[in-house]
Amino acid sequence: MKFTAAQIAGILEGEVVGNPDAEVFKLAKIEEGTEGSLTFLANPKYANYIYTTAATITIVGADFVPENDLTTTLIKVDDAYKSFSKLLEYYNQVKLMKSGIEQPSVISENVTYGEHLYLGSFSYIGKNVTIGKNVKIYPNSFIGDNVTIGDDCIFFAGARIYSESVIGNNCVIHSGTIIGSDGFGFAPQEDGTYSKVPQIGNVILEDDVEVGSCTTIDRATLGSTIIRKGVKLDNQIQIAHNVEIGENTVIAAQTGIAGSTKIGKNCMIGGQVGFAGHLIIGDNVRIQAQSGIGKNIKDGEVLQGSPSFNYSDWNKSYVHFRNLPKIVADLEDLKKNNNSN
Repeated sequence: MKFTAAQIAGILEGEVVGNPDAEVFKLAKIEEGTEGSLTFLANPKYANYIYTTAATITIVGADFVPENDLTTTLIKVDDAYKSFSKLLEYYNQVKLMKSGIEQPSVISENVTYGEHLYLGSFSYIGKNVTIGKNVKIYPNSFIGDNVTIGDDCIFFAGARIYSESVIGNNCVIHSGTIIGSDGFGFAPQEDGTYSKVPQIGNVILEDDVEVGSCTTIDRATLGSTIIRKGVKLDNQIQIAHNVEIGENTVIAAQTGIAGSTKIGKNCMIGGQVGFAGHLIIGDNVRIQAQSGIGKNIKDGEVLQGSPSFNYSDWNKSYVHFRNLPKIVADLEDLKKNNNSN
């Protein structure tokens, strides 16, 4: 789709300097701009590129005054970076603006859904499912029986939502994610085998949750695994049965959280962090990547290491660890001197 400079300026409440009828149909970095592309200039260190860019339209700050001739049409705005971000969001909304039910797809009995549903081909909707308005379910997705989905949700291709799961409003589930699979529950038997413990709970995602690709959230053994409002989960995260994650907590890729651990609100957790089960993690906790958490954590702590300990102490200890060969050599010298005396 194409947009003119005048249309873009209208969206951004900006001023066109140049050709208001100039058209663009793609986005580009300012140093890589080509004819038909839209770019922006926010960082002064890239200012020289505005005189050589082939981009058709460039978004700039209202205070920008060119020092040389330009071939690109300008759109002047109060904040070039924020305006370009707003335009990216608008572009993404337009790109994802789909509706209708494609075939082949399956909608089982007693399903209700709101207006503007998009259901991609080869998708399956189970029995007694309730879907809100403006929901987009991309091809090859699976929605199990008795699932409830709120308004304005997006399920990208290949998402799997098992039975009884509850998804709030404005949630985004990326490709390959599985929500509601069985928790890892097995009871050891006298003969050395394991008997599966039925997992009859569910998963609840509150509003404004985003779940990255190939992340797995297990259903509870009893009760619910709960992801609170505003939580953002990266790709390839494992969340076990009966875990609870507090509001606005963000977790990076490859983190694993064992069963029944409770994580507070507004936490920031790095990649490849491992949590033992049945822990209580406080609010506003910061955990560095590859840390191992084996005990309860108080509010506001900053941790690193495996097993983890206070971040400042870890940094001090790491300095000594790097100097360990020299420290050992010094000790050996001291021992030799003592022996010679």
